[in-house]
Amino acid sequence: MSLRIGVDIGGTFTDLVAISADGIVTTQKIASTPHDYGEGIVAGLQALLADGPARVTDVLHATTVGSNTVLEGKGARTALIATKGFRDILEIRDLRMPVLYDIGWTKPRALVERRLRLEVSEKMRPDGSVAVPLDMDSLAPVVAMLRDEGVVSVAICLLHSYANPAHEQAVARAVQAALPKIAISVSSEILPEIKEYPRTSTTVINAYVQPVVRAYITALDARLRSLGIEAPLQLMQSNGGLASAEFAAHAPAHIIESGPAAGVVGGAALARRLDEARIVTFDMGGTTAKAGLVENGEVLRTEAIEVGGGVMAGSRLLVGAGYMLKLPAVDLAEVGAGGGSICRLDSAGAPKVGPESAGADPGPACYGRGGTALTITDCNLVLGYLDPGGLAGGAMRLDLEAARDAVTRDLTGPLKCSIEEAAHGMLRLASATMMRAIRAVSVERGRDPRQFAMLAFGGNGPLFAAGIAAELGISRIIIPPLPGVFSAFGLLVADAEHHARLSIRVRLDQADPARISRSIAELTEAGMQRLKRDGFAVERQVFQRAAAARYAGQSSEIEVALPDDDISPFLIADLFAAEHERTYGFRAPAGEPVELMGLSVMARGLPEQPRLPSKISPFAQTVPASRRAWFPGDGWVETPVTDRARLSGTVSGPLIVQEYDATCLVPKGMTARLDTFGNIRMEAR
Repeated sequence: MSLRIGVDIGGTFTDLVAISADGIVTTQKIASTPHDYGEGIVAGLQALLADGPARVTDVLHATTVGSNTVLEGKGARTALIATKGFRDILEIRDLRMPVLYDIGWTKPRALVERRLRLEVSEKMRPDGSVAVPLDMDSLAPVVAMLRDEGVVSVAICLLHSYANPAHEQAVARAVQAALPKIAISVSSEILPEIKEYPRTSTTVINAYVQPVVRAYITALDARLRSLGIEAPLQLMQSNGGLASAEFAAHAPAHIIESGPAAGVVGGAALARRLDEARIVTFDMGGTTAKAGLVENGEVLRTEAIEVGGGVMAGSRLLVGAGYMLKLPAVDLAEVGAGGGSICRLDSAGAPKVGPESAGADPGPACYGRGGTALTITDCNLVLGYLDPGGLAGGAMRLDLEAARDAVTRDLTGPLKCSIEEAAHGMLRLASATMMRAIRAVSVERGRDPRQFAMLAFGGNGPLFAAGIAAELGISRIIIPPLPGVFSAFGLLVADAEHHARLSIRVRLDQADPARISRSIAELTEAGMQRLKRDGFAVERQVFQRAAAARYAGQSSEIEVALPDDDISPFLIADLFAAEHERTYGFRAPAGEPVELMGLSVMARGLPEQPRLPSKISPFAQTVPASRRAWFPGDGWVETPVTDRARLSGTVSGPLIVQEYDATCLVPKGMTARLDTFGNIRMEAR
């Protein structure tokens, strides 16, 4: 039997999903091991493969090791080589700040300390011509400094190298010759684009995490071999495509936000199968909740993200709290509200949820592992929504009395209310926080969430979906099969993708159509060659083209999709104006000059056979016939409980659908049914 295995590491659980050649799906959910995530992966693989021998053909992995390295400040000792006079671009940044009126706010510490930001004498012009030749003598003290300071990784970012990389390449060759063991990141390879700060920041992030990520991938690959798994390791990129372990080790900046992307990719594959034109994905795990958007079967992407800026809880227009990473990424909004989020009263006595989390160890009070903090999971247990018999099919029993004691201690006394009212109030507060994430990817992009269906997954997403959807006016909810491990499942339906970009700054009314067509053809050819090296025949290669444009005088651009046929400057201008109006509600008068800033091509390799099964049959499980659950306005209600396999016909709430990896709450006023694929469809009556 051959298997493809997806592995997704979360802050609380590590999820594994395997799918056989004949479409049979098996899952495993175990507690994450933050001290050594590879240890949890090995334990999960051993449990997953315990039933008998199997030939593993693919291991697909989503990891947070890159983002955690930045968040924890545990990257390699890194230096920056810049054009003389430009070494402080990393600290000057772009003058953005997340809090406009806080005079006490300080920007994040630069990933490279100032004494290791080194300079060489050279300068390119924006058109690629040489203004100041590269002075190799100025490089000698730089190399000596790298050696004396024990620098492990170096980022090379010279002025206008996107237009002519010759100087960067010469510096890289000289450093490599003098220090063969040093890791080198060259900006013209990582991000050959205009705008100095984003290019420098992105390259520095790549250099900072490269030795750590490479060591992680090497160790994980060795562990796979020790288990007898010879399959190639592939990693999820931030943009939602798969990449080889070799590419990820060389350019880890592309996998910084690997972890959250897989669920949205799975949502896009499911949307295409179900002919759902608009879906908002809602992924609530143990630590955070994330929202993304799928339109016409494609995930919405953003051209830049921030790393290490903390959890984005409100408007994403206020940026600057983290480190700029200007690479394509699935457009996600994240808030610090998950099953392990800590519930408390602040110093003024106001209730707060998150972003602090009890994590996997010791976890919520009800886990019985020594943790005492009150969490969202404890509140759900107190209200009867979760089975005290345990999570993960009973593998982790829950202590109801410990949860009730935590609510009493932290909430009911100070708030002078019942245990049930206090617990439900915290759930409503968490829901309000998570709604901000959904609004961030919909309303802030000019989309009305009422026109979307919600796809809810993650260990806690199905519990909160109905309440959040009702507040947002979303009338249809889809709970996919394997909701608690759906991100790992998303890895199994992802495609190999390569993104190529080119900076071109020109007014479209003055642009040369032949130059635009030639540039797109060159980018397409580069993607074609990358896919060919990955083993994809020409007939299994597809390409999506896009342009980044802005009104002349603007400081930021919008990316618009381009058609496959002939592309003219006037067409790009029209497409940009339409997208600008859709996003911001405004289109400039005819004749307003539009500036082209760049072109991009996404090359996607398609599998020989569809990766999404025709259906996923639910697993039959033993669940109680009913249990008491508390609902506002009704109090304690004896509520029917079923598993997904026994959900027959259209059933009205209240109802609890209990599964191995998640629990779905169907409140009064909603119905639930099972469709032919195996999804639970919930609709407002």
